Amino acid sequence: MRRVVITGLGTINSIGHSVEDSFKAVVAGECGIDTISLFDASNYPVQIAGEVKDFDPTTVMDKKEVKKADRFIQLGIKAALEAMIDSGYVTAESKKVEESIADRFGIVCASGIGGLTTIEKNSVVCENRGPRRISPFFIPSSLVNMLGGFISIEHGLKGPSLSHVTACAASTHALNDAVKTIMLNGADRVLVVGAESAICGAGVGGFAAMKALSTRNDDPKTASRPFDKDRDGFVMGEGSGALVLEDLDSALERGAKIYCEVIGFGESADANHITAPVMDGPLRAMKAAIAMAKNITGEDIKIDYINTHGTSTPVGDANEAKAIEELFNGVENCPLVSSTKGQIGHCLGAAGAIEAVFAIKALNEGIIPPTINIQNQDEECKLDFVPNQSRKAELNIVMSNNFGFGGTNGSVIFRKFTK
Repeated sequence: MRRVVITGLGTINSIGHSVEDSFKAVVAGECGIDTISLFDASNYPVQIAGEVKDFDPTTVMDKKEVKKADRFIQLGIKAALEAMIDSGYVTAESKKVEESIADRFGIVCASGIGGLTTIEKNSVVCENRGPRRISPFFIPSSLVNMLGGFISIEHGLKGPSLSHVTACAASTHALNDAVKTIMLNGADRVLVVGAESAICGAGVGGFAAMKALSTRNDDPKTASRPFDKDRDGFVMGEGSGALVLEDLDSALERGAKIYCEVIGFGESADANHITAPVMDGPLRAMKAAIAMAKNITGEDIKIDYINTHGTSTPVGDANEAKAIEELFNGVENCPLVSSTKGQIGHCLGAAGAIEAVFAIKALNEGIIPPTINIQNQDEECKLDFVPNQSRKAELNIVMSNNFGFGGTNGSVIFRKFTK
């Protein structure tokens, strides 16, 4: 099978509008969670979220096109453009790839919910003003696969165009799918984009009704506290992550900057409960990723760091910590781990792509982002979570985990590139 490397990164989230700004902020332990401003949440039980502030979609889209795309698509376009420029395949002035490679350049996009804000808005219009007042852009603005549709048009990508809607594991699954596509010669290059923007009345109200969200409204900066004993739920975030994957030979031939190689991935289903996790599913996903990595490299591998799913939910965090402990046969054998959701919130279907960007940057920079807001570490969560302050470390192989409602799990492993 062909070797797959990553040659471009992009992100926008509540602590930064670019990879460099975001990674600098996440390493510093900065937090983008604040009182909600995207809608009036004053009467909601949850009034906090990790919003992307000061984003002007006209910086990446024609003004006439903005109204045709839900905010999750707009954020995805922004992250995708950064990744594509970073990869060297396009420039800010010339955004389309060369025609000679377009047929073999695919896109795999992901979102957990898609255009929920647009769905909410047009549902209200339909109810109050009648169906004739619904926007003609309602459906194309809301569909998850339109994320890939808009971006493929923007960059002239004519290879496979695929979409994943597997809740909070969606963009990890999209990344894994891109690796499969290249390994099996379905494309030479694939752009992966995960994007989410569900901070609206229906989104916040819906998750709040499930009792899934933190209600620490009076102290937003400490509300998301993965692996802390006093965690009381996750905090919604929004944003996008994007990665350019390509066949190693292609990258070497064009002299591309190579961030890392993807050496393994694993996927599984809990087959247990629609929202409550069990240890078995995540454990099998991680085991599968490690088994694949051993098969590809032909040697036992040592994972140095895991960017965990770590959402700040009571059950989920303990479940993942125990799965990692089981995987490595005891706490003393476990790698360093951390969750970056304390800084940006839980970006749902975009989480995997954004966190993959953070994990890859950690691998390249030799510094692990902290798990902030650990004031009293949960006794059930026994690992070294790099609490509150980033840590320099020798990193050669890192893993990223993401798990979703429905009991769907995904893990992916990155290694520093060596010929």
